[in-house]
Amino acid sequence: METITINSLAIGAAIGLVLGFVITKILNKSKGSSIVKDAERTAKNRVRAAHKEAESIKKDKILQAKERFIELKSEHEKVIQNREKKVVDIEKRLREKESQLASELDKNKRLNKNIVAKEETYNHKIEIFDKKQLEVEKIHKRQVEQLEVMSGLSAEDAKEELISSLKQEAKSDAMSYIQDIMEEAKLTAEQDARKVILNTIQRVGVEQSIENCVSVFNLESDDVKGRIIGREGRNIRAIEAATGVEIIVDDTPEAIILSCFDPVRREVARLSLHNLVTDGRIHPARIEEVVKKTEKQIHQEIVEVGKRTVIDLGIHGLHPELIKTVGRMKFRSSYGQNLLQHSREVANLCALMAAEMGLNAKVAKRAGLLHDIGKVPDTESELPHALLGMQWAEKYGEKPDVCNAIGAHHDEIEMKTLYAPIVQVCDAISGARPGARRQVLDSYIQRLKDLEDLAFGFNGVQKAYAIQAGRELRVLVESSKVNDDKAAELSFSISQKIQNDMTYPGQVKVTVIRETRAVNVAK
Repeated sequence: METITINSLAIGAAIGLVLGFVITKILNKSKGSSIVKDAERTAKNRVRAAHKEAESIKKDKILQAKERFIELKSEHEKVIQNREKKVVDIEKRLREKESQLASELDKNKRLNKNIVAKEETYNHKIEIFDKKQLEVEKIHKRQVEQLEVMSGLSAEDAKEELISSLKQEAKSDAMSYIQDIMEEAKLTAEQDARKVILNTIQRVGVEQSIENCVSVFNLESDDVKGRIIGREGRNIRAIEAATGVEIIVDDTPEAIILSCFDPVRREVARLSLHNLVTDGRIHPARIEEVVKKTEKQIHQEIVEVGKRTVIDLGIHGLHPELIKTVGRMKFRSSYGQNLLQHSREVANLCALMAAEMGLNAKVAKRAGLLHDIGKVPDTESELPHALLGMQWAEKYGEKPDVCNAIGAHHDEIEMKTLYAPIVQVCDAISGARPGARRQVLDSYIQRLKDLEDLAFGFNGVQKAYAIQAGRELRVLVESSKVNDDKAAELSFSISQKIQNDMTYPGQVKVTVIRETRAVNVAK
C-alpha cells in the first residue's frame, strides 16, 4: 500500500515538472509575463490536486489493507479454535482409554489371584487322586489274585475266553444287523430299481443272436464251383491269400462256405466272390484287383455305418476316429451277439435309465455307445477292452464322465460318477437277456460246476445245486452243524464269495436250506 502511495506522488511531481518545463518554454518563446503567471498558477493548482488525489488513494488502500488483515485474523482464529477442539477431543479419548486399561488391569489382577488359588486346589486334588488310584490298583490286584485262585484260570486265560465269547456274540449280532439292514433296503430300493429297469427294458426293441463264424455264398449252379477253384486250385488259393478267409467247397448244392473268425474278412471275401462271379472273369490278377476294390468299399461302408449310427442315436461332436470305430463294430460279435447292435441297445438303455434317475440322458447314451470300443482294436493290445476303450476316449477328447464309465463298466477302475454303474447295469441287461448271446455248452456246464464247488468250500454244506441256468444256488446244510443264525451267515458269506471270485451275467440268488428230521419205524 505504501509503495502505491509513493508511486502516485512521484507521478504527480513528474507531471508538475513537465508542466513547469513546458511553461518555461512557452515563456521563453512568448516572453509574455502574463502567460507565465497563468501557467504558474495552473501548475500549482494541478500539483495541489495531484497531492489531494494521492492522499485520497493512500487512505483507500490503507482501509482495504486493514479490512483484509481483519479477515485473515478471523480465519486464523477459527483454524486455531478447531485445532484446539480436536486436541481436547483426543485428550478426552485418551483419558477414557486410560481409565479402561486401568479397570482391565484390576480385573486381570483379580483373575490371576483366582487362577493361582484354583491351581493350588487342583494340584491338591491331583495328589489325592493319585493316592486313591494307587489304593484302587492294590485292591484290584488282590481281587484278581483271589479270582484266579477261585476259578483256577489266570487273568490272561480269562481275558481270552471273554474276548472269544464277545467276538462270537458280536459277529452274530452283526450278521443279524446286516440282514435287517439289507431286508429294510430291499423293501424300498428293490421296488424302485425293478421299476426303473422294467420301464427301461420295455421301451427298447432288441434282436436275437445270429452271428457266427461262417458265411454261406450261394451260387446259381455247381458249374461255378470249378471256375472258383481254377486250374490246380490256383484261383481259390489266390482268393484265400488275398482275403485271409478259408473257402470250403463241398457237396453242398449251389453253395460254398466262407470260414473266418473276422467278420470283416468274410464280408470282403463274400462281396469279392459276388463281383467275380457276376463279372465272369476269375483269375489271380483279377482276384487281387477285385479284393482291393472291395476292401475300399468296406472301409467306406464302415464310416457310413458309424455316421448313420451316431445320427440315429442323436450323438453330436464325436471324433471321426471314434465314428470309424463305431462302424467297425458292425463286423464284430461278442458271444454271438453283434457288437454294434449290442452297443446301440446299451446306449438306448442307458439314456432311458438316466432319464428315469434325473441324469443327463445324452451323456449316458454317449457312454453306452462307446463302452465296448476297446473290442475292435487296430492292433493287438494286452490291456482289457474297457481300459483300452477308456484310453481311446481320452485320446479323442471325450469328457471325464464318459471315459470313467467306459473304463469302469467291468470294475477295472473305480467308479467316480453315476454314469458308470448305469453303463455296467445296462451292459449286463443287454448281455444277460434270453436270446442275446450264445454260450458254448462246455463253458456253461463248467460255470455251473464252479458255482456248486464254491458252495462246498464252506463247513456244514451237505449238497449244492445250481438251478435256473446259474441264476440261483440252493445249498442244503447239516442241521447238527449249522444253526439258524449260522445259516443266515452262511448265505451271506457264499453270496459275497460268488460276487468277489466269479464272473457272471445278471445276479445269483443264494438259498440256504436247513431242516431237522425225526424218523422212527413202527414194528
